[in-house]
Amino acid sequence: MSAPTGRLGTVFVVEDEALVRRAVCRALQAAGFAVRDFEVGSAALSALEQAGDDVDVLITDVLMPGMSGFELLTETNTRWRDLPVLLMTGQATVSAAVEAMRLGAYDYLVKPVDAQNTLIPAVRRAIEHKRLVARNRFLESQLEAAQRARGMVGDSTAMRQVSALVSAVATAEVTVLVLGESGTGKELVARALHEQSGRSGRPFIDVNCAALTDSLLESELFGHVKGSFTGATTNRKGLFETASSGTLFMDEVGELSPTTQARLLRVLQEGTIRPVGSTESRRVDVRVIAATNRDLAKEVEAGRFRQDLFYRLNVFTIDLPPLRDRREDIPMLVDHFLHKHGLRMGRPVPQVDTATMDALSSHSWPGNVRELENTVERALVLCRNDVVTVDLLPPSFRDTAGLSPAEPGGLQPLNEARDEFVRSYVSRVMNLAAGNVAEAARLSGMDASNFRRLVRRMVEGKKPASES
Repeated sequence: MSAPTGRLGTVFVVEDEALVRRAVCRALQAAGFAVRDFEVGSAALSALEQAGDDVDVLITDVLMPGMSGFELLTETNTRWRDLPVLLMTGQATVSAAVEAMRLGAYDYLVKPVDAQNTLIPAVRRAIEHKRLVARNRFLESQLEAAQRARGMVGDSTAMRQVSALVSAVATAEVTVLVLGESGTGKELVARALHEQSGRSGRPFIDVNCAALTDSLLESELFGHVKGSFTGATTNRKGLFETASSGTLFMDEVGELSPTTQARLLRVLQEGTIRPVGSTESRRVDVRVIAATNRDLAKEVEAGRFRQDLFYRLNVFTIDLPPLRDRREDIPMLVDHFLHKHGLRMGRPVPQVDTATMDALSSHSWPGNVRELENTVERALVLCRNDVVTVDLLPPSFRDTAGLSPAEPGGLQPLNEARDEFVRSYVSRVMNLAAGNVAEAARLSGMDASNFRRLVRRMVEGKKPASES
């Protein structure tokens, strides 16, 4: 049975003296409140169990047979923490008032209570307080939800679908495989999955499987025991144990060697790890989220990736769209990155003129969101007024045809145009690889030693075109 609902709110009154109880109820009803009255505290508790959040204020006497007002207050605050309680008493002592506040009473009223000047205003303030608390809780939950999905900016159909998938699978204890090109935000999706899961208060550990050699990666993931290899001077926990009860995000999982693939499969099948050099297995409780920019199905067909591991990782897949397939999100992303880096630099956030936004929106973005962020950050560093203009973008944005007004007829010499393109390309690839030369060479399709020579020549100020 629900509490009666009044236009201004619902009040429960607990008072053992009938005359006082009736007087209080009449005053509240005349003011527009819905009222239920009780002679003892236990009856009010039973009614609260049924009415729950429909009750806005509880008014109770302090001295009553059976359960006292203080006892009722304590029970109410434990079970309905947002319900304001007003205590009434005929004993106006300082110690009683202090005790009431200590136990969590919203207000303390002295009998006889002046209905118009004391009781009604106190009830109105209590109801307003309750509603403000409820609103603040709602706003905090909205803010927490936004923070959990931090970085996943975009209102395109594709991104709404990604957000819906993240919300749907976050609380499920399943392995998730996040697919997408480099720079699409796979780690952000992994963090959102963790933050929205029941493991959110536990560690989130990430590892780039392409950044370490096989032996180092095995030690990093599974740990090692003292003396297991040269340099292993102490026992060391691996990331699976460090992420206990939390989430381990394995980026570039398609780069794992066959040996490491087999060890990862054992963890996913049995929930145990064996440190390098140890003969004992240890149980771990870790949710694995894996990511790759490779087509693992094709890698399985080519014999480079274990089919059984693929099936273990591919319990649930989230496929991130490239930025070129969600161009409508670019203005929102640009604004997000301007605010993000402006706050970090302590700089005012500039506007972006129409020509610049058109250039950004029409770009192909091979490096996706990561490349866009780097471009926006670069423009913000160079910006000296309150508007970002096209001249603050990399050269490739300003004139994709290779024309330069400094040359007769607007045409650059071929060697200069080639050098400018190579410099821009190498800079972009290095940004995508976060400064890792080996990864940049892989992304560019070049031999690592040749790519290093190209970077070295650029650093020394020599013409990169001579490498061709």
